[in-house]
Amino acid sequence: MALETSLEKPAPVRVIANVMSGYIQRLGPIWVEGQIAQLSRKSASATVFLTLRDPVAEVSVQVTCARATFDSLPTPVTEGARVVVFARFQYYVPRGTLSLNAKEIRPVGVGELLARIEQRRQLLAAEGLFDPGRKRALPFLPQRIGLIVGRSSAAERDVVDNARRRWPGVDFRIEHATVQGHDAARQVIEALAVLDGDPSVDVIVVARGGGALEDLLAFSDEGLLRAAASCRTPLVSAIGHESDQPLLDLVADLRASTPTDAAKRVIPDVREESLRITRLRERAQRVVRALIERELHGLATARSRPVLAAPHRHFDQLSASIDDLRDRGRRCLDHRLSRASDEIGHRLARVQSLSPLATLQRGYAVLQTPAGRVITEADAVSPGDVVEARLGSGRLTATVTTTSTAKDPT
Repeated sequence: MALETSLEKPAPVRVIANVMSGYIQRLGPIWVEGQIAQLSRKSASATVFLTLRDPVAEVSVQVTCARATFDSLPTPVTEGARVVVFARFQYYVPRGTLSLNAKEIRPVGVGELLARIEQRRQLLAAEGLFDPGRKRALPFLPQRIGLIVGRSSAAERDVVDNARRRWPGVDFRIEHATVQGHDAARQVIEALAVLDGDPSVDVIVVARGGGALEDLLAFSDEGLLRAAASCRTPLVSAIGHESDQPLLDLVADLRASTPTDAAKRVIPDVREESLRITRLRERAQRVVRALIERELHGLATARSRPVLAAPHRHFDQLSASIDDLRDRGRRCLDHRLSRASDEIGHRLARVQSLSPLATLQRGYAVLQTPAGRVITEADAVSPGDVVEARLGSGRLTATVTTTSTAKDPT
């Protein structure tokens, strides 16, 4: 409806805003093409906010989209992707802002390619094809390098020339393949199978010069990526320039920014290695020389000690000590033997003085009956009995003539 206003009867802002909202809601849905300049996806929000920019003019518009609609896209889109949006106009009255409410989003052109590549990247990453743990180290000095390049390409010259300048004796087995177009992925897979089956090839390099995203699309082919992941020989990807990153870079054991960089990463520089060997040799010589000097100093210090300067001196001291101990032992033993001999003599004299034989030798005798009983009293025998007398030397037999019991006055 027409809104009548005048200087005397102006319309409030809220009325104008509601009228504008009504006009805008009556507009039908539209298809809009543009490039996503900014993308905001907050985890707690049910709405996704996009800034859609015209690729030619400095014009942009705000777009809102339900999170369920955005997440249901068959191929995810990111900032920089070109899209076509099916949307309705939306006027937010409290802020007075105009935006588009997207009902459908479709990637187009390069944006569609990027979205497909991103979807493939997420799929293969979930399978573990990009896992750093499965990447292998390159050999230090490969005897033979397998090279997959386009025929008569600058990439081939860059790799071969730079490699041979770094190490003149390096050997190549080159497999030519189409590196652009619909048949490129198949030919690269076949060349990869040939080189991987050659036991003399130590490392494989896939090289191509720079190009547009569409030109490098073959190196993000899923079949090629799976063939590269199952390759037994270490693989180096040298596709495009530094800014280019096809998915083969993520599967390969090593990514080189350019074909020239691949030659530098795979082949060591003979001059640098010779210089390194020279430095290591000099360092080893210094270490050995220092070790020898330290040991010589230690030997000189040891030889200057008295025990090594006059080694016989210690033995002489020990010999003299042994002689002293031997003499002391002899003197001590002689002294003890002398004392023991004197002691034995004294005890022998005492024993002899107490012996009955000593008494007999002084003129006494021991009388015994023929039965051997010692006679100590005169009453023990009678006249006519035979007795034996044991003297200090010898024995005699006597006959008792008389006996007397009178005691000796002494």
